[in-house]
Amino acid sequence: MTDIDSWQIVKWVLLVLAAGFIGQFGKSFAEHLIKRSRKKTSPSVAGEAETAGEKTATDLLRRPGSDPKAEKKALKAMAKLRKKDR
Repeated sequence: MTDIDSWQIVKWVLLVLAAGFIGQFGKSFAEHLIKRSRKKTSPSVAGEAETAGEKTATDLLRRPGSDPKAEKKALKAMAKLRKKDR
């Protein structure tokens, strides 16, 4: 082990750097695929949930004599939905 070859060290360093590059590229590619799949599936599910949430919130606000806590919750829900749309 007293005989250390500098070419072998350079080869190992390059191998480790290449493995890191491939790993990072794979991670980024996987994240891209996950985002793309979520975009395809989430609009229909999220759209239905938002519509249901808005209907519930507006129904609570339209009731005469509804309690103030329910009105406050409805207003918060509507504000959240508007914030998500931005």
